Amino acid sequence: MSGRLSGDARLMLWVSSCVLVIIVVAALLAPARGDYDPVPSTWNTGSAGAKAAYLLLEQLGYKTSRWEQPAAQLSQVDAAHTTLVLAGSELGDLHGEQGGIAEFLKRGGRVLATGALSALLLPDSSVKKSDQLFKDLCYTTPQSLSALGRAGKIVMPVPAQWDGLNAQVDQACGSDAVVVHYPVGAGEAVWWSSSAPLSNRGLRSDADLRLLLASVGAPGRAVLFDEYIHGERPGILSTVKGTPVAAICLQLVLVALLLVLSFGRRNGPLRELAQPPRTSPLEFAESMGALYGKAGATEVAVGAAARRLGDFLHNEGGIPLETLRSGPNAVASAVAERFRYTGAEFAEDLKSAREAESTKLRAKGALELVRRLDQHIAGLRARMRDSHSSLRNGEKRD
Repeated sequence: MSGRLSGDARLMLWVSSCVLVIIVVAALLAPARGDYDPVPSTWNTGSAGAKAAYLLLEQLGYKTSRWEQPAAQLSQVDAAHTTLVLAGSELGDLHGEQGGIAEFLKRGGRVLATGALSALLLPDSSVKKSDQLFKDLCYTTPQSLSALGRAGKIVMPVPAQWDGLNAQVDQACGSDAVVVHYPVGAGEAVWWSSSAPLSNRGLRSDADLRLLLASVGAPGRAVLFDEYIHGERPGILSTVKGTPVAAICLQLVLVALLLVLSFGRRNGPLRELAQPPRTSPLEFAESMGALYGKAGATEVAVGAAARRLGDFLHNEGGIPLETLRSGPNAVASAVAERFRYTGAEFAEDLKSAREAESTKLRAKGALELVRRLDQHIAGLRARMRDSHSSLRNGEKRD
């Protein structure tokens, strides 16, 4: 008997199994991500990503790898046979990277930088906004006989243009220099206005592919795609960033909390909960009041108050039933004669109570009418007490 699972344990086992199945099915059937990532990263498979360039260069004989270290670590790299690709930098603080990249270029390295922020990582660079009216699309015009110029017309957006005087212009969009190169020490820096030619979408063009190959150098070189400028950092936290690991951990915590709440209560003493009697008069009154309030039955409340007044007048006041059935005016006359209780308010309230049987009153008006009818009962009862007291005092004086 001790080896059998209790009812709660079986329930939790079934719930946990269902949750696990839902997680697996959701992971398998979840729709693909929308193509909204604009970062030219080698991890991005969208149209703006650079994964195709990363894989293609490897197939063409280049030694491609991802660089996830600060630029100062480039001192350990064979600069003369290495090309560093700075595709669309997202760094907020560029000062810590400029020195390492400048040293890499001086030692014979080659750097391909794209975009305005990446240009700031290059030594002696200067860029400004484009002068073109339409900056999202431009067919460039070759400006030099170098391999970068011989690549042909490039289709690319032009968010910025080169503003320095120390570079050879290879491609231009109108008067904007959009592809340039210039020497730095023993190395060479290449700058594009946009990373579109090396994107997964741009590489479908022969001219874009020729421009990429001319920019990275001859086959056999090591090509480092800098992911550090895209926010990649070495370590476990950066590895799981963007994966569903955090969501899975949260779900496991919720399941563990559910287990604790389900079985933890069994550690304390078990006692039966006190059940209040369902026949409580107050509960019955509250339930009936809520029912009438939900139905908007104001005529019921007014009718009950009118019956209370009629019962009082007949049972305690001695008013005959025939008089009570005669109408509000007859009742008001009889009450005025017997109790000396005069006033237009009493007759008007009796008429309002009679009209409420066929005319629906608002809740506020019905409440006020019920209160006035009850006040009439209290006033008549007070007159009866006063008359009895005066009779007793007169008998004693006799």
